[in-house]
Amino acid sequence: MPALQTLNPDSLMEPEPTRLPESGAPRPPVEPRTSCPATEASEERKFRVLVGVTGSVAALKLPLLVSGLLDVPGMWKQRCDPVLHIDLRRWADLMLVAPLDANTLGKVASGICDNLLTCVIRAWDRSKPLLFCPAMNTAMWEHPVTAQQVDQLKAFGYIEIPCVAKKLVCGDQGLGAMAEVETIVDKVREILSQHDGVQHG
Repeated sequence: MPALQTLNPDSLMEPEPTRLPESGAPRPPVEPRTSCPATEASEERKFRVLVGVTGSVAALKLPLLVSGLLDVPGMWKQRCDPVLHIDLRRWADLMLVAPLDANTLGKVASGICDNLLTCVIRAWDRSKPLLFCPAMNTAMWEHPVTAQQVDQLKAFGYIEIPCVAKKLVCGDQGLGAMAEVETIVDKVREILSQHDGVQHG
């Protein structure tokens, strides 16, 4: 099942317990939520990365990947629960989908958005970088439709971090393994270094 992990510099507000007002009591004015503001003084905050994870075996590397990303200067080191897809797309400066399995690759290429991750991708602000790391069995990678779908994502403006050849968990040897964690983190560093108006640490 796809999942999302937020890496942010600013703590999101914890929801406060609510009580039903007493009968006849005046209702207090509703304050706007400030957990995921659409606009902030960007020069005073750190870089926010939204990590999307799909159902590939390579998801086993998620702890290593998150650990590596948290070593990038300017990353906040706490975690928070994801919120609705529109708030998340506003909140993040960069989205990283690692691994991106064959199923979700097909969904994104076709515009299908039937879970939180694909909804965030569908709503993504394409002026912000979105990186994806394909990961699947070699036979799936070599299917002609895979190249078409990867090309479609790149046509959207998304950045591919190519898969690599190695012995897969299933025992097959060939292309389809997710890029090494170091490669992914280095690419995020590269994008971060090109980003203006965000504190880098």
